[in-house]
Amino acid sequence: MRSIDSSYGSDKDGLIWGYRFAPDRAAEPITADAVPAFLADDSEATAGEFLWLHFSLSNQASERFLRRGLEMPDAFLESLRSEVGSTRLELDDGCLVAVVHDVLFDSAFDASDVGTTSLCIAPRLVVSARLRPLRSVEQLRGAVRAGQPFRSPVELLAHLLRDQANVLGEILRKSTVRVDQIEDRLLANRISTDRKELGTLRRTLVRLQRLLAPEPTALFRLLNRPPAWIGRDDVADLRQAAEEFATSIGDSAALVERVKLIQEELAALVNEQTGRTLFVLTVVTVLALPVNLVAGLFGMNVGGVPLAGSAHGFAIVVSLLVTLTVVLAYLAFGRGRD
Repeated sequence: MRSIDSSYGSDKDGLIWGYRFAPDRAAEPITADAVPAFLADDSEATAGEFLWLHFSLSNQASERFLRRGLEMPDAFLESLRSEVGSTRLELDDGCLVAVVHDVLFDSAFDASDVGTTSLCIAPRLVVSARLRPLRSVEQLRGAVRAGQPFRSPVELLAHLLRDQANVLGEILRKSTVRVDQIEDRLLANRISTDRKELGTLRRTLVRLQRLLAPEPTALFRLLNRPPAWIGRDDVADLRQAAEEFATSIGDSAALVERVKLIQEELAALVNEQTGRTLFVLTVVTVLALPVNLVAGLFGMNVGGVPLAGSAHGFAIVVSLLVTLTVVLAYLAFGRGRD
């Protein structure tokens, strides 16, 4: 029998992939065994070079390697076990620690399909760790594999944030198309089960906005007082990424407000339709009241019933009932329209 593979797509140290970046050159793959030698080499030959190491938290060896082999800051190690919450971006022990959120790689944009990536960025090292594959991280890896050069770890982070903005923009575009279709049916007075779908869309957008909204704020706060090892070009890239992300967040808030207005319009239409139905039922009840009342009175088998001995008694009673019903119908419908 073959042994069960417990590496979860990673190597014995939990490394999914590793890349070595050099100025004006495409990235080269690197293994976990070669990382200590690179970090220990401070010669001019490696000036401007840095690593990107991406780990799988599904592999228990990842956390051991991060603690012993790389000596990561405490804030980064604590973020590995934190649940999905608000985005964080802070400095710890001279390193930039970030906790970013994104939809899963194979997600259908469900509100529950949100994952977390923890990043630790140093002058010569970028370490990222996740439990499940995320869409923006996979897009960034695709750019690296395509040969796109990166001059610094901060530029890699800025590219990741732009990829996140693109993923959020894709969600907004698909949601906007669906909202347009629902709005068209609403204008045609077609009330269906779209209220449930609108509620789902609104919950998804609100949750994504709540998870991602703190990110631009944290970035702007960092850009006001960046660490000494972050250059001006990197600060400009981060500022541009933050502005793009802020624009996507603003578009998301506008779409949430639009969905809210459509929900209110649908609720108003439903209330109006319910009011009309209750009005018709009330009028029918009122119109049938004289017939039921007279039938109950004349149905009593007691003496002294009016018109009991008259040959035209039935015609007289029917005529009175018809006249009274017509008057009530006029009062209910005719004056109501006026």
